[in-house]
Amino acid sequence: MSSGDKINHAQLAEKFIADRERTDWHNEAVAFLRTKRDMGAATVSEWENLRQLASEIKENVLGNLAEYLVQFENAAKKNGVMVHWAKNAEEHNEIITNILQKNKVKTLVKSKSMLTEECHLNETLEALNIEVVDTDLGERIIQMRDEGPSHIVAPAIHIRKEEVGELFHEKLQTKAGISDPKYLTEAARLHLRDKFLKADAALTGVNFAVAETGGIVVCTNEGNADMGVHMVPLQIHCMGIEKIIPRAEHLGVFTRLLARSATGQPITIYTSHYHRAKRGGEMHIVIVDNGRSKHLGRKDFKNALKCIRCGACMNSCPVYRRSGGYSYGHTVPGPIGSILTPGFDLKKYKDLPFASSLCGACSDVCPVKIDIHEQLYKWRQIVSEENLLDRKKKWGLKIGTKILANATLYNWASKAFRFSAKVFPFLVNDRHLNPWAKNRKMPKLPDQSFKEWFQKNKH
Repeated sequence: MSSGDKINHAQLAEKFIADRERTDWHNEAVAFLRTKRDMGAATVSEWENLRQLASEIKENVLGNLAEYLVQFENAAKKNGVMVHWAKNAEEHNEIITNILQKNKVKTLVKSKSMLTEECHLNETLEALNIEVVDTDLGERIIQMRDEGPSHIVAPAIHIRKEEVGELFHEKLQTKAGISDPKYLTEAARLHLRDKFLKADAALTGVNFAVAETGGIVVCTNEGNADMGVHMVPLQIHCMGIEKIIPRAEHLGVFTRLLARSATGQPITIYTSHYHRAKRGGEMHIVIVDNGRSKHLGRKDFKNALKCIRCGACMNSCPVYRRSGGYSYGHTVPGPIGSILTPGFDLKKYKDLPFASSLCGACSDVCPVKIDIHEQLYKWRQIVSEENLLDRKKKWGLKIGTKILANATLYNWASKAFRFSAKVFPFLVNDRHLNPWAKNRKMPKLPDQSFKEWFQKNKH
């Protein structure tokens, strides 16, 4: 898909849904994460208080972001860290490239970073003959398949173990026909260990950056961030400007929320703190804007920058669970992605705010209390105001507005529809004339409306 193509979520979702077995499996796998989240949250009696506190801390950060970023930079520099600023993806990639070329890096091991996916760093470096190895198991799987992540926490959740077995047989020469997870994990461990030993540099994302200390925190379950950083002289950490928290004492609030919201764990297996380079080494932090300042300036949408990338909204969303991550056309899918992505290019991603039932489940589970479904509704209004609705939806809404605003017209339309459904049922059940009927059949309609019945029986 080229950068100029418009994203048609419905068509991409239909392509995913065509494989019904995969769709059902994906739905169940993602729903299982949501169930684990609920169980994890239930173990913390003060869960709602933590959510509120986290939201207020982030509110303070967004209101004083410039000051906290400067404080963080100054503290990091005092620790001997080299801090870089990038206003967009191109500058981010250029900074990383310059650091690697200066140090004559041939192989880079990378721990999961949605920011580098957003900036398309891998493609930039590979074009310069620098080998980039994603070391998170899920990321490595999709890298071998030449795909992007379909989920921000479980990037390969759309892939079955049998498919991984086939992939590893092709790429790693494992035994054919074996899909045992333990066997495949062991094969991946041996493969990645060799990459770690041969690496010249390591790059990680950042979960939290502490303004007070200038240190960054990376949360993983596989230990790959530590393995990469500790085995090479050059370490690079890339972070969006919104990753700041004010003080170290605030960190416990977010670590208690993050893992439970993502996978139901009390905490990630590894919560790694990096403050300075190892003896004889270099530590770089790249702070990236890439549209975040612009989003911060949108009063109705700035709260989306509170996101701590737990994926709970995706695991709760009936649309994401049934349409898959690739139907959203951008790095961050699901409800939170449908808020953030239109800010990059509203014309291209105008479909995404409509990829939601507005049921509010996403807002209910968000650990930092982002009003996700309300922001999706507000984006819909903007799409309409900018005259970006497709013709069918535009005229459908105009006609619907006229009918619903006029009682006489509404009564007439109701009778006309009931008559048509009874005499010409094929019209309302035709999937081409009525997209709603693609996977549904119109129920038998009553002979009279409730309003008509009430008028006759109110006495």
